[in-house]
Formats: sequence, structure tokens, C-alpha cells
Amino acid sequence: MPAQLTRRELGLSGLGVAALASSASAAETESAYSGALDGFEEQVDLVTFDPVIWSRQRHDKAPLQMTFRATSLPQARKWQKRLRNKLTDLVGGFPPERGDLKTQTLEVKEYPDYRREKFVFESRPGVYVLGYLLTPKNASAPHPTVICLPGHGRGVDDIVGIDDKGRDRTDKDGYQHDFAIQCAEQGLAAVAIEQMAFGCRRDPRARKRSLGTASCRPTAGAALLLGETMVGWRVWDVMRTIDWIETRDELDASRVGCMGISGGGTITTFGAALETRIKVAFISGYLNTFRNSILSISHCIDNYVPGILNWCEMYDVAGLIAPRAVFVESGDEDRIFPVDASRESFTRVKKIYEVFGVADRAGHEVFAGEHSFWGKQGIPFLVKHL
Repeated sequence: MPAQLTRRELGLSGLGVAALASSASAAETESAYSGALDGFEEQVDLVTFDPVIWSRQRHDKAPLQMTFRATSLPQARKWQKRLRNKLTDLVGGFPPERGDLKTQTLEVKEYPDYRREKFVFESRPGVYVLGYLLTPKNASAPHPTVICLPGHGRGVDDIVGIDDKGRDRTDKDGYQHDFAIQCAEQGLAAVAIEQMAFGCRRDPRARKRSLGTASCRPTAGAALLLGETMVGWRVWDVMRTIDWIETRDELDASRVGCMGISGGGTITTFGAALETRIKVAFISGYLNTFRNSILSISHCIDNYVPGILNWCEMYDVAGLIAPRAVFVESGDEDRIFPVDASRESFTRVKKIYEVFGVADRAGHEVFAGEHSFWGKQGIPFLVKHL
């Protein structure tokens, strides 16, 4: 049985606790130091030291010289032609020639609902793309086809049912929920491609760190040093994927859609804006404003297009998809692409579609959730418009 403490011992014990609390409080106060202006708040305006606030002020004065102002269909078509040409220049342009795809099938696997083919093709000299073709078994060829683009994570594995050990999975895990498989289950052919700097398209340093470590920093940085962008490089891969689709008899190249979440949503937006062979776009977890997302929140360098705010905002880029169909989904708790700005952006996109006379071809769903793929209305939208 433990000995009982005297009142004096209890008092000393209390003093010890108080001393510890005082010490912890002092340590907490000491660790609260935030910078050289602590204690000088009355002498300076802290707002003038905040670069994000200053950047937003710059955005508010940005020229946006080609933002949508058309009030008639002829004006809208003229606006699209001018902005599409400008946007092509801003992303760094595209190769003048399309070489032989040099396609090679690596593997074919059969599943109850679909057939999965692993293949590669050459996008530009010395640059290869890995892809998976998921062909539905519950529909007849030639199939309407959706190009599926993963966001940051493990790359294309995250959307075609492959776990972090390279094994098949059935639980549609992760924030991307194997949406390429979901498309195949709904009777669409899905062509899921590995985006540059993700998955198997990474440098050795990134491979050594983890499956989810991307090579965006060195690669997108290299693009910028060359006067080009990662956006342009990835959009070109989408264009070449359509070239590949055109070589496949079981796929209907006249009915091609594009979809993706997050970084995949970025390239879906820019890809559909610049590649008119895409008939419908499904943008998940991306459409927003540059002001409230890319400019205000820490993002991967692969998102940035130098000088774009001199000409347009994100909703203008999405407006280049009109009159082709577009569907957008946003999580109401998305911390990366804030939902209020997504609503604002879609409202502007919808106005563009109204001028084109096809307001019914633009849809938006806000779901209860964070930054993740949802698809409840988006996939049926794809099916309807393909």
C-alpha cells in the first residue's frame, strides 16, 4: 500500500505542478514567436508585409484583356478563336508535327465487366506514354471513349484498380475511387493515361522516396525554363491519346470525352479548351478561380501558366469548351479549391453557354465532402453526351 502524503508534501507537490505549468506556459509563449515584427504591430501595418494579400490586389487589377464580354453568338465565336490562339501560345505551343505513335501492347487481362489492355505509345520523339484501355463487356463496339486523367497521387494506378503492391483491388480506394473502372462499368471505354511526372513517368529521385512522390518540380520547372509549361506538355499527351484512339476499330473516335480530378481536372479543362475533338468534359475538383485557389493557396508548380492573368481567368479557359458539353463537380469542404469560388466560376461559365444558346450542356454538382472524386451525376452526364 503506498504511503500517504503529508499536507506539507502535498503543498510542495502543488508548487511543483505550478512550477511545471509556469514553465510550460513560458515555453509556449516563447515558441509563439512569429517573426521580426513581433512587438512592433503598433508601428507597422502587417498587411503590407503579406505577399498573398498583395498578390490578390494585383489580381484585382489584372488586365484580363480577353475575358468573356460577348453578347451574341458571332462575338462569342470570335472571342473563342482569339483566346484559343492566345492560350496555345501561353502554354508554350505544340509540336508542329505528329510522328509515328510506335504503339506497343504490353499486357491484356480479363475481368468480369471489362477487358484491360496495358499499352505504350510515343507522344513526341523520346517521350513515351503508358496507358490502360478498359473496354466494357456490357456494350457493343465501337464504344464511346473517355480519356481518364489522374490527379496527384500514385498516378494511373489510382484510377484503374491497382493497389500500392501492384495487385488488383476491388474496393475503389483513395480519393480518386478508380473512376476509370466506374466509366467502364457504365458502358464507356476508358483510356486512362499516366500523366507526365506521375507514376512510372518519374525521375529516379522521386521513385526512391515513395509511390506518391511526383516529379512535377524538376519537370515543370524545366518546362518554364524552356519557355513552355507542364500544362502544355500534358495537353499534348491528351491530343496524342486521341490520335491513338483513332487507330482502334473498337473505339468511336467521333465520341471522345475527357475527365479528371485535381491535376487531372486541370488538364481536362485546358485539354478540352484547346482540343476540339473532345466532345464532353467532366472536371472534378478543379474549376475555381486563379485568384482564390492557384494564386492564394500553395499548389504544385505544374498548375502555373505564366502571364495568363494578362488575358483571362480560369472560367474563360473553361468557356472555350462551349458549345461542347461540360460537367463540373465540387466538394463543399474542398480546402484546395474553395467551393464558393467554384460556384462563382461555374456561374460565369454558364453565362458563356447561354450566349452560345446551349445552357443545358453545362452542369455543376456540389456534393458533401472534401477534395475527392464523386461522380454521381458526372458519369451519367458523360454517358448522356457521348
